[in-house]
Amino acid sequence: MARVICIANQKGGVGKTTTAINLSASMAVAEKKVLLIDIDPQGNSTSGMGFSKEEPRETIYHALLRGSGLKEMIQKTELSYLDMVTSNTDLIGAEVELIQVKDREKKLVRLIKEVEARYDYILIDCPPSLGLLTINSLTAAHSVIIPLQCEYYAMEGLGQLLKTIRLIKQALNPKLEIEGILLTMFDSRNNLSHQVAHEVKNHFKDRVFETVIPRNIRLSEAPSHGKPVLLYDIHSRGAESYLSLAREIMANGRIHGN
Repeated sequence: MARVICIANQKGGVGKTTTAINLSASMAVAEKKVLLIDIDPQGNSTSGMGFSKEEPRETIYHALLRGSGLKEMIQKTELSYLDMVTSNTDLIGAEVELIQVKDREKKLVRLIKEVEARYDYILIDCPPSLGLLTINSLTAAHSVIIPLQCEYYAMEGLGQLLKTIRLIKQALNPKLEIEGILLTMFDSRNNLSHQVAHEVKNHFKDRVFETVIPRNIRLSEAPSHGKPVLLYDIHSRGAESYLSLAREIMANGRIHGN
């Protein structure tokens, strides 16, 4: 049965999609069967995995709101152990449409049940908001990874996300836990990066992953080529860091403190 992990932060630009793509790929090269679900209307995980957002195809939108099964949405990727459910701008109005749907917070739960036996891990790339798409993802997940950039105002808005996680745990998904807080965009030459990393680790202690994701040019370039960094430059520091994160999650077999 798959372990379902969503990657969430209502702030944009924190490395959420980069993490979704590259953690999925890193687990796949370790021969874990992985499904990546892009539930962000921007579709950046979709394009970052080499799929055109303009090409006509059924996406997660059709599964959520048009009665299609998730099995029919699954696309193969360049990595034999990694499948994907794509997104596009059809999803922009989905939160308004979902308001009319019974048990609207649990649509994704039911869809994932169709396919969870096929996979070891299902990763969900959430939109940068705390609307119904993110709530569906948190309700469907066993745990959540929170990327946090090592920059000024890094923790701004984090309190609201943690409050949302607590509320969903109480009302919709008692099993939901924090898998870990992931420090991203770390620049070892920059004093601010070190200060932010120290502050986050001091505040959240064992909730923070040991792996830290560095600022890395190859990691930034890979999405424009429609590839995970492992397929773009496996020897880069970005690739090494996500392989390390995958090993940490798979080896621990536990959830960081909630």
